[in-house]
Amino acid sequence: MTQKRITLERVYRADIQDVWDLWTTREGIESWWGPGGFAVTVQALDLRPGGELHYSMTAVDPPQIEFMRKAGMPLSHKARITFTEVAPLRRLAYVHLADFIPGVDPYDVATVVELQPTAEGVRMTLTLDPMHNEEWTQRAVMGWESELGKLETRLAARSPSAQ
Repeated sequence: MTQKRITLERVYRADIQDVWDLWTTREGIESWWGPGGFAVTVQALDLRPGGELHYSMTAVDPPQIEFMRKAGMPLSHKARITFTEVAPLRRLAYVHLADFIPGVDPYDVATVVELQPTAEGVRMTLTLDPMHNEEWTQRAVMGWESELGKLETRLAARSPSAQ
């Protein structure tokens, strides 16, 4: 297993409250969470240390549906995140239970989202644990790259003056 944590960084031309809201509200999460070709539905959200986010991620586009079927994975998966730190407008930390990989025992993946106001808008740093092997770590990074692109699109739609 790769031991090095993964760090992705973006600067968004947006208000920090908008970035925070997209990470921490049902409507926000459902609007961008999940890689391209997947839709997310939030069942429960308790935003506090020890609180949980329960959601379903469903493959909705043909290439993702085909991938999931070939990998022997269900098209829809219920997921659980447990929040470990909530510092409004600054930091969000959580543990995601990776229990969706065929033939691999479930394990936790820790993630930290840090927000910092800048002259350009908001610097967001996303730091996460690697997955159980290099292939799945690369899949996770590709998924996050896709998700962060969706986040950028949502922020641009919320802040037309920032374009």
